[in-house]
Amino acid sequence: MLLDYQEAAKEAALKAAEVLAYWREKFQVKEKGRADLVTDADVASQKIIREHLLGRFPKHGFLGEEDMSSHGRLPVDAPPTWIVDPIDGTTNYVHDFPFYCISIGLMTEGELTVGVIYDPSKKEMFAAAKGHGAFLNERRIQTTKIDRIEDALLSTGFAPDVRNQNRPFEWWRWFSTRAQSVRRTGSTALNVAYVAAGRFDGYYAFDNHVWDIAAAAAILLEAGGTITNLEGEGYDPFRPDAIATNGPLHPILVDAFRVGP
Repeated sequence: MLLDYQEAAKEAALKAAEVLAYWREKFQVKEKGRADLVTDADVASQKIIREHLLGRFPKHGFLGEEDMSSHGRLPVDAPPTWIVDPIDGTTNYVHDFPFYCISIGLMTEGELTVGVIYDPSKKEMFAAAKGHGAFLNERRIQTTKIDRIEDALLSTGFAPDVRNQNRPFEWWRWFSTRAQSVRRTGSTALNVAYVAAGRFDGYYAFDNHVWDIAAAAAILLEAGGTITNLEGEGYDPFRPDAIATNGPLHPILVDAFRVGP
């Protein structure tokens, strides 16, 4: 059944990509907060994803970024629930910077079991279902074996409004002087999908939302990676902090956060 869910999520992502292409020159931009943009395309993309998935699976739940009434932790007795970011990397999309995606995850009985991320700019479909591996288009993917921070290419994310926030800059400096390099791309979902695909070796951030990372976490785990909160024990996607790595690098990053910058 998980493969059926995965296929439906792929179909929904491709439909949403058509919506994003249509709105590219037509949307209006609004601010949810300082530098936190939402467009007509976000709303239209989420609508078509919701209609497709709940049309196929009417007993499922739906938690989408643009549906403010749906925000919050899922109850323990929630049905299988789709967790959706209709455009992860909206600011990139607004500026036609080709690093944004559609992110669709499925949580079943408190576990992330399906993940689909589609990058329409590169036509790359990352997908995974628990127990069935992780794929980029038709190619199976896996994480790297890098086990030294000096050899690692890391990525991170900042909050839309970084005024009065010293923490992300302190860690940016700390990791930049120790890792091979650090990237800030503007899309959490793609950052973690890139760890799954072996393009990055690790990712860390302090301000994720569940819809940013649900699909990517499912993909990463099937690719052999590891994801936890900063303490390194288990993973709660409803918490804002996360470390996602290839596996061998994970204890090194966890230890770093225990010590502090």
